[in-house]
Amino acid sequence: MDRLAEMEAFIAVVDQGGFTDAARKLGISKSAISKHVSSLEARLGARLLNRTTRRVSPTEIGLAYYDKAGRVLSEAGDADAMVTSMQSEPRGELRLSVPVGFGTTHVSEAVAEFLLQYPEVSIHMVMDDRFVELVSEGFDLAIRIGNLPDSSLRARKLGDATGLLVASPDYLARRGTPECIEDLADHDLLHYSNLSTGNFWRLTTETGVEKQVRAGGKLTANNGEALLRAVENGLGISHVPTFILRDSIEKGRTVEVLPKIRKPELGIYAVYPPGRFPQPKLRAFVEFMAAHFKKQGDIIW
Repeated sequence: MDRLAEMEAFIAVVDQGGFTDAARKLGISKSAISKHVSSLEARLGARLLNRTTRRVSPTEIGLAYYDKAGRVLSEAGDADAMVTSMQSEPRGELRLSVPVGFGTTHVSEAVAEFLLQYPEVSIHMVMDDRFVELVSEGFDLAIRIGNLPDSSLRARKLGDATGLLVASPDYLARRGTPECIEDLADHDLLHYSNLSTGNFWRLTTETGVEKQVRAGGKLTANNGEALLRAVENGLGISHVPTFILRDSIEKGRTVEVLPKIRKPELGIYAVYPPGRFPQPKLRAFVEFMAAHFKKQGDIIW
């Protein structure tokens, strides 16, 4: 007889406390359950169950076998689920949380290409610069930028960006150009409020010395695009990620400040809740995004 069928029958008898309930659970006859268990005991040369007129209970050897057999069946079930998941066609709605600036400049285009390739999938994309709670807020996946906090979420790195200190030529003409990090104390610093460091910037000199600068300018915002517009209008200096900066610098609306300081790396990640086998739609989207950004090369430019 099939070993897995024998194991399944034995575990059902132990779980249900008898042959009748085990047969009902597995949807087979009581005699079939009895044959499976008897065959298992004969093959192993050991009595696994104590049988009385009132109840059935595992022997000491039976308890030890129950534990091992349960793990074997669990692994077998996982193997079946993995194959089913990998062969299933991606379909259904995928809820995404993405930062506003990066979503506009990079994710939207990739999403359009993905939907053309997977017509059975629909996407509900929410652009928000805060870190949403994926499970409690019903999101399948989020794109996050920067250092990831410790969590139970799974993460797949999609690429890298960095951040630059920038100002408009008009602002620098009026207020002067900083020559070192300490000079920033005399300038209006426009601050991104979602930073994990609060209202302080951590900047590193070209020799590797980290210094903190308090950002106390006229504007604090939770969106990089809003800060960039303020910088372009001469309101002050801000720390802006490169993926929303290229056009502004290339057209001369902003220039880099303190270009010799070290640029912080901003990892770009797809994060999603843990699970042994992600749904086909989620797995397909993560793989697609990783391949999409790999083709683009470094997002830094």
